[in-house]
Formats: sequence, C-alpha cells, structure tokens
Amino acid sequence: MPTRVTTRGPERTSLDGTRADVLICGASFAGLAVARELAGSGARVLLVDRYAIGERATSACAAPTPWLHALGLQDAIRQELPDMTFTTPHGTARYRLPWSWSAFDYRELCRLLFAQTDARFETAKVHGRTGRIVHTDRGELHAPLIVDALGWRRVLSTSGGYQPPDAPLSRGLEVHPHHAAPDDALDVWVDRSLIRSGYGWRVPAAGEQRVGVGSYAPHDHVKEPTVDLAGRLQVDAVRYQGNWFPHRLRAATEPGVFFVGDSAGHCFPLSGEGIRTALYFGIACGRELRAVHAGEQTPEAALRRYHDFSAAHGRAFRRALRLQQALPRIPPRLLTLGLRALGRRWLVDRSFGWYLRQADPSFATAPVPASRTGAPATPVA
Repeated sequence: MPTRVTTRGPERTSLDGTRADVLICGASFAGLAVARELAGSGARVLLVDRYAIGERATSACAAPTPWLHALGLQDAIRQELPDMTFTTPHGTARYRLPWSWSAFDYRELCRLLFAQTDARFETAKVHGRTGRIVHTDRGELHAPLIVDALGWRRVLSTSGGYQPPDAPLSRGLEVHPHHAAPDDALDVWVDRSLIRSGYGWRVPAAGEQRVGVGSYAPHDHVKEPTVDLAGRLQVDAVRYQGNWFPHRLRAATEPGVFFVGDSAGHCFPLSGEGIRTALYFGIACGRELRAVHAGEQTPEAALRRYHDFSAAHGRAFRRALRLQQALPRIPPRLLTLGLRALGRRWLVDRSFGWYLRQADPSFATAPVPASRTGAPATPVA
C-alpha cells in the first residue's frame, strides 16, 4: 500500500489560513493539467493531494500516443501499442489503429506534468468546503477559485457525492506481473464467462503486463475475474491496484467550484478511458481560470463557460453509454461477427477517428482565443 508522505509529528506544519489565487484539490492527471495551463499567468496556484505527486496510480496508465506528444510527455512512454485485439469466446479480431496507444510510467508522467507548472504543492487530505474555504487535515485553505480534481467522490460538492455500489460507477482491478507480453497490441476480452457485464484487458508495458477486468455493473466483484484472466494468460496475479470510475457525465460546476476529471464524470463510457479526458477537460478549465486571473472575464463567466464546454460533450458520452448498456445483451456469436466486420480499414479509421476526436489532442496545442466572449468549442460529431 502507498505510504503517506505528509510530514508527521513535530515536523508536520499547519497550512491553516494559507491563501492562493487558485486552489486545485487533486494532483493526478486532471489537477496537473489545470495547473499546467496556469503556468506563467502570475497566479498563485496551490495544488494539494493526499499523496505525493506520482505516488499512487489507480489505472492501467495507457493513453493515445498523440496526447502524450502534444503535452511533451513522451519521455514517460514505456511501450507504444499500434494495434488492438478484441477476443470473444468465438474468435479474435485485430485492428491496426489510425493512431496508437502508449503505456506509460505513472510516476514519471506526473513528474513531467508538474515540471511544466509553477504551482506550489502540499500533501493534505481534503475533507470538504464551505464557500471559498477548503477544509483539510492541515488546516483551512482560502482561494477565490477552487477546483475539485479529487475523483468520483466529488468531495467539494455541496450536494453530496456518489455512494457505490448504488451509483453510475464502473469498477476495475488489475495486476502487474513482470512478464513480457507476446506482442505490442492492447488486448481486450469480452467474455461473459470472465465478467458478466464488462471486459478484460492486457496492456503491455516494456517487460510488464497490466492485466485487469472492468465491470459496468457496480455490484459485480472483479477480483476473481482478474485472477481468472491472469491464470488464462499464465501470468502471476501480483501487485494489485483498482478503483471505481464513473460512466456518466455530471455537472462540471457548482457555485464557487470547478469539477474536473472523474469528479465531473469525465470518463468515457464503454472504454472506461479517463486519462485523456482528464487532461482535455483540465486544460479547458485551466484556460478559463487563466482568463479570470488576467481580468478578461469574471469567475461567474468562467463557471458558465466551463459548464457549457463540458455539457457540449454530452451527446458523445450518451452515445458511448448506450453502447456500454447494449454490449452485454449482444449474443456472443453476433458480437464476434460485428467485431470482424468492423475490421475493414475504412471502418476502423472512421470509428477510432471519431473516438479520438471527442477529446482531440489538437486541443492541447490550440491557441487560446484573445477574447472570452465567444461560445466554447464543441466536440466533433
């Protein structure tokens, strides 16, 4: 288990009364992306997290390669994966993608992201919020602009968070055996003998495999299926990590707070991919906050614009959710035929191209508009 790095005993200092221009709670993908976008703005940015930066990974740590290059994070890549395979009890379909995935080192990627910020970081456990005051185990923190990037618990919400398993959450668990994968494909299994509603995966990562199972049904446990899949692949079920992850968008703002990443449901249904979307929406949030600090818009306008930007992606998220809900009901033989038919080059390019465009890597390098009066950008249909 990870060890808290927060100072203890007489060395533990109070943060009570600390003030910042922007307070970002949560220092993983989403929070770091927000802070990165604020670099050079002159804003006093404070990042807080229960764990040290890069200390606690909770995902398979794979993302579209173009995103990692767009953010200058290529040094964190451990293995590039140009292909995907989809296996059912009746066969396997293999696709060469129009873009590639890359497995990356979580600690190194977070380190590289943080190096692109000029934020101050402190370890602290966040308990909640009252107006512009955030309550932590090291005291009360004050800021006019507050970001919740703490995950699905939505800690800073005044309307309450989700309570699993009775919530729109999926659950995943994976093991990390030190075995080289047979090739450079990201492998997916859709097999109801493995998991009733969900999928299994294997992510090669340069001498390591990340093998896991995700369930769309939050009441279904995933440890036994994960051990089962590891056994089928003849690897050891060691070094566990897992988490809940949302599969439905939530309001991206409440009065006085911006929600980014899993706290806003920014995890794409069907695939369960949340890293790319955390970076994408984190950048969008950071740009709005940067404009507030520059005096180009009010905090209220920033809340409205960011809310509208997130909500504009609702159609794509709902489409993916419908596919997620339909997948467990498709007869396995029919699913196998459909996966094989999808393997035609033009269909692969079109479907995976659409998927990438819902949080396009070009957004990371797009110039920020000089005026904040226009409507927010919308995803490509």
